[in-house]
Amino acid sequence: MQSLSKENHSDVSEFILLGFSSELQVRMALFIFFLLLYLTTLLGNGLIITLIYLDSRLQTPMYFFLSILSLVDMSYVTTTVPQMLVNMVCPRRTISWGACVAQMFIFLVLGIAECILYAIMAYDRYVAVCFPLQYTLHMSRPTCIKMVTVCWSISITGALIYTVFTMHLPYCGPCKINHFFCEVPAVLKLACTDTYLNDHLDFILGFILLLVPMSLILASYVRIFASILRIRSSQGRLKSFFTCASHITVVTMFYGPAMMMYMRPGSWYDPEQDKKLALFYNVVSAFLNPIIYSLRNKEVKGAFLKILGDRGTAQ
Repeated sequence: MQSLSKENHSDVSEFILLGFSSELQVRMALFIFFLLLYLTTLLGNGLIITLIYLDSRLQTPMYFFLSILSLVDMSYVTTTVPQMLVNMVCPRRTISWGACVAQMFIFLVLGIAECILYAIMAYDRYVAVCFPLQYTLHMSRPTCIKMVTVCWSISITGALIYTVFTMHLPYCGPCKINHFFCEVPAVLKLACTDTYLNDHLDFILGFILLLVPMSLILASYVRIFASILRIRSSQGRLKSFFTCASHITVVTMFYGPAMMMYMRPGSWYDPEQDKKLALFYNVVSAFLNPIIYSLRNKEVKGAFLKILGDRGTAQ
């Protein structure tokens, strides 16, 4: 395997990430915008993890999964955004072959984990709403840990298959990746051989890792909506509906672009559109998740105010 890898990339030691605009003023504006977005994403998700860790009232399965999601989101954007920011201010926008492989693998692990986590969180809400009396039995601590373990196992396996089948191909230049990071569809376009097998493999993996979890999410929310309609209080029904609708919005913003990227034929490749799609499921969703899932939640707000109150009393 090692000799095969050396043979395939013997002519390629690094790639060039073209990123976004080549105009200096546009790059500087994008640099400031994405830097602020990145820092806000880290702050929001970091705050969620801290609150869940410090407040005993948030030690429930729902918030356990939220803390994992926040950790994934922080790592997810860190895999791509710092490299993108550096390339915006540095004239030499290169990434070594090894760093490209590492970035691709880590990005895929975290992306697949997020896909499965959304499905787990939807199932958690389904059990909580439709079977409230059996919730603690179905969503016990050991069960939650097993779910997360399975999630990471599937993520690592899927990412390994994607990465190995992509990077074992021969790349002979000019190795200019028309993207802001090493993503599978963009890298495949530089291959010196036919990518027919890769296109079919990407579709199959996309079906398993994207379409199946999304189907489970939709099925869970259909059952949740059916239960919401049976709520007698119109105010409670409306509140539950808007909460679920906001969750579905975030899921759609993540899954929609990801499916367009990984389940379409290779002939439909559009680099400019792909960059925008990647921003949605990589950067925008990580930015919105704390707002949609947690910061609008009364329990999280209460935990935040409690910590501020405790600090104020201590001082």
